[in-house]
Amino acid sequence: MAHEAFAGLPEAFRLLCEGVVIRVEDFPDDETLTEMECESPFDLLGLFRGVGLAQGGGTMHTGQFPNMVWLYRRPLLDYWAEHEETLGHLITHVLVHEIGHHFGLSDDDMEGIETAAR
Repeated sequence: MAHEAFAGLPEAFRLLCEGVVIRVEDFPDDETLTEMECESPFDLLGLFRGVGLAQGGGTMHTGQFPNMVWLYRRPLLDYWAEHEETLGHLITHVLVHEIGHHFGLSDDDMEGIETAAR
């Protein structure tokens, strides 16, 4: 579903995501939960880690890990079960939001990309 959501994003947006790795994990690891000050492993739906384009991350440096987006499967499923939106819409929303951090986009910019993906 994450790959389908990514494929449904506007082409110009996807082309700018070259090198961004998308991973799906059941839950965030303990270090991430502590760093993000989460009270529960269900508090975090997704996360961007890396050096965003807005911070000069357009070029990889020696020893630098690739920019990555994590989608957390169990928290996403729990959120979906408790809300009205479709699972595909939720995954797209979280994916756009996390990739948006890579670009340094505003919430309005991200909303426009989500609308274009529909």
